[in-house]
Amino acid sequence: METEIKVCPVKPFWGMKNSVIFLLAFLLPLTVLSGQKIATIEVEINHLSVDFDHPVSVNLDDITNISDTLLSLCEVGSNYRKPVAFQVEAGDQRRLYWMVSSSSEGNSRLRYELIIAEPEHYTIVKATEGEGALTLNHEDKNLLRYWFSTVYPPPGVDSSYKRSGFIHPLWSPNGQVLTRIQPPDHYHHYGIWNPWTRVLFEGDTVDFWNIDSRQGTVRFANFVSVTEGPVFACFEVLHEHVVYRKDGNEKVALNELQKIMVYKPGHQGDHFIVDFCFRFSCAGESPFRILEYRYSGLGWRTTSEWNKDNSMVITSEGKTRKDADGSIARWCIVQGEADNDHAGVVMMSSPSNYNHPEPLRVWPENQYERGDMFVNFCPVKTTDWLLRPRKNYSLRYRFLVFNGRMRNRQAEQAWNDFSVMPRITITKCHPEEE
Repeated sequence: METEIKVCPVKPFWGMKNSVIFLLAFLLPLTVLSGQKIATIEVEINHLSVDFDHPVSVNLDDITNISDTLLSLCEVGSNYRKPVAFQVEAGDQRRLYWMVSSSSEGNSRLRYELIIAEPEHYTIVKATEGEGALTLNHEDKNLLRYWFSTVYPPPGVDSSYKRSGFIHPLWSPNGQVLTRIQPPDHYHHYGIWNPWTRVLFEGDTVDFWNIDSRQGTVRFANFVSVTEGPVFACFEVLHEHVVYRKDGNEKVALNELQKIMVYKPGHQGDHFIVDFCFRFSCAGESPFRILEYRYSGLGWRTTSEWNKDNSMVITSEGKTRKDADGSIARWCIVQGEADNDHAGVVMMSSPSNYNHPEPLRVWPENQYERGDMFVNFCPVKTTDWLLRPRKNYSLRYRFLVFNGRMRNRQAEQAWNDFSVMPRITITKCHPEEE
């Protein structure tokens, strides 16, 4: 994201004469300063985006040190002014997030004003813990559920298929379930999950995907943070990639920090965004070489309702389910019939990812005769990936979850929203002495 910061001096409206008075002014009640403009933020869209809301953000500390509890954000047009929901993510530096509304993009340059005023009240994307899972929802509609507890397979099935640290269900905006776990054909499939299949670690080849091999697994270790707010809910979790030694001992080979952000559904309620950021670091002094294999990494086992007759795949390169497997893609639409509705996901890979555009693993149309659906971004499908000690690595993905029917043009637009950051110009308004 390219951000330019300017300063536009203005005369103080209360006629102060020196910096001491200026400092004291901030100790006055909010009502005295209410409406004062802190900055103007202009967002230049790289393309005309008219179908989907999408997030943008700026470094708030570059603009002001005023508490975000005293700030409001407004979108300003030639003949309108409207409050905008925003959220500040705390950290080493505060980051201000808001959604660029698809209803606002009649032109390529949007203007916002950050002012001192009591913030408006907005509905919250909530994160609710219960029964071993964290559920993210908005206005009583569930969006996504993350399982931090260990989930065991059905009675009578080998307990080695147990797993924690996965997403199920992922719901569509209208409430249809889009994921599946523990299908009898692949008990190790867990909704949306992210293991590696062949890893060379300390002289052994370890399979973290096919957990019934008892070579390794990926498990939830701890929550780092859970956040909810008027723009997104977010959770950060630590996953451990655990090697099962032949002597019965365990060793953590890789640490994975997952950050999952779920944004408030768009103003029409027919879509929402899930952002995934996976950060990897070796747990000790041994490298972690992910070996080339046909499936590995971010996988999605879709609803059992989908088959070759009522669902479809199309990629950024124009491939369909007939020829998508093994192809490379920036994005991939997976959609199908859902109850009496239509729903799906645009899976998007970040340009910063290893081996981007990424190879795909897509099950063929004759999978188990009926054409069950499984889709996987697999950066190591064509090459190894060596993760070295004391270095950090990351993968980023975005899921655009929708109801209705997705067209290629819309998916390309959504990927541009994700991958091509807008140019942002910030003009700060600083009082000057007369």
